[in-house]
Amino acid sequence: MLRLHKITITHFKNYDISYFNFSKNIIGISGLNGIGKTNLLDAIYYCCFTKSYFTNTDSLNTNFEKDGFRLEGNFDNSGDLQKITCINRNTSKKEFLLNDVPYEKLSKHIGLLPAVIIAPDDVEIIIGGSEGRRRYLDTVICQLDGEYLQQLIIYNKVLLQRNSLLKRFAEQGKIDLGLLEIINNQLINPGKIVFEKRERFSQKLIPLIELFYKRIADNYETVSFIYRSKLQENDFESILKKMFEKDRIVQRTSEGIHKDDITLTLNEQPFKSIASQGQRKSLLFALKLAQYQLLKDYKSFSPILLLDDVFEKLDEKRMERLLQWVCHENDGQVFITDTHPQRLQSIFEKLQIDGQLIEL
Repeated sequence: MLRLHKITITHFKNYDISYFNFSKNIIGISGLNGIGKTNLLDAIYYCCFTKSYFTNTDSLNTNFEKDGFRLEGNFDNSGDLQKITCINRNTSKKEFLLNDVPYEKLSKHIGLLPAVIIAPDDVEIIIGGSEGRRRYLDTVICQLDGEYLQQLIIYNKVLLQRNSLLKRFAEQGKIDLGLLEIINNQLINPGKIVFEKRERFSQKLIPLIELFYKRIADNYETVSFIYRSKLQENDFESILKKMFEKDRIVQRTSEGIHKDDITLTLNEQPFKSIASQGQRKSLLFALKLAQYQLLKDYKSFSPILLLDDVFEKLDEKRMERLLQWVCHENDGQVFITDTHPQRLQSIFEKLQIDGQLIEL
């Protein structure tokens, strides 16, 4: 079992210096808006992923007028005690340590402490652009497959180089086909690996998403999740050659795994076009709980689940079905935020949850 026993937060977001001890599997965190409930969840997420869930810029994670921040989490993974320390100084590269030993590469930490977060803005996975849906897929696969993460990092690095090269061609008015071929070859192999793994893991997610949607929505609607990639139609090398003239004009790589998407449908119709608010919320939770279950299946233990402001997103019946599964049918540690402590207390009592309540 994976458990977080204690976290120490120093100068992270709105926190100065704070300590939190967690003694139960289910932890309710209550307080007024703006007091730091979401930031506490984000600090836990940071310990698991080496980054914030809500921003890519670490300076925005630092308390006002401070020079950096420090996080320390004390985890227990089936008796294996793991102290995670992050030291971020805004003027230098951040340090991330496991049991006081620094990682040479932050990517080596991903997957050690699997976690899933559900936050209010996650509905963009359903109604927003393709980037959010790719991130959804990448977040789960990166925790399960170290090679996938490494190849995705390589691909994104080479993609930036190729785009810079295309801009240089336009600025100089001449094309170096030899150099372009070298860059293309460096892009093709990691692109193929990422594509193949996305396709394989998508197939494992599909039945889980369908299962959880039916469970949360409690009806017979049919949802589908279909991974889409141009590499399903042709090999990557041919795609790059075919698209070169367009790439040269627009000065960026217009096709590749960085353009992959997921098609979501409800009763064979585009989901975001016809779904109600309740249906969207049900699908969002189904997508996230499918991630949770897939991580659990592969790791043989439950990941940490972070639920931010979920009571405002689901009606009472859907919430009870969700928490019944999360809290009674799983042994994972769950953190739930809410503005109303009495609502947390009430649902804990109703579902007979032996939980811990923290009021900020």
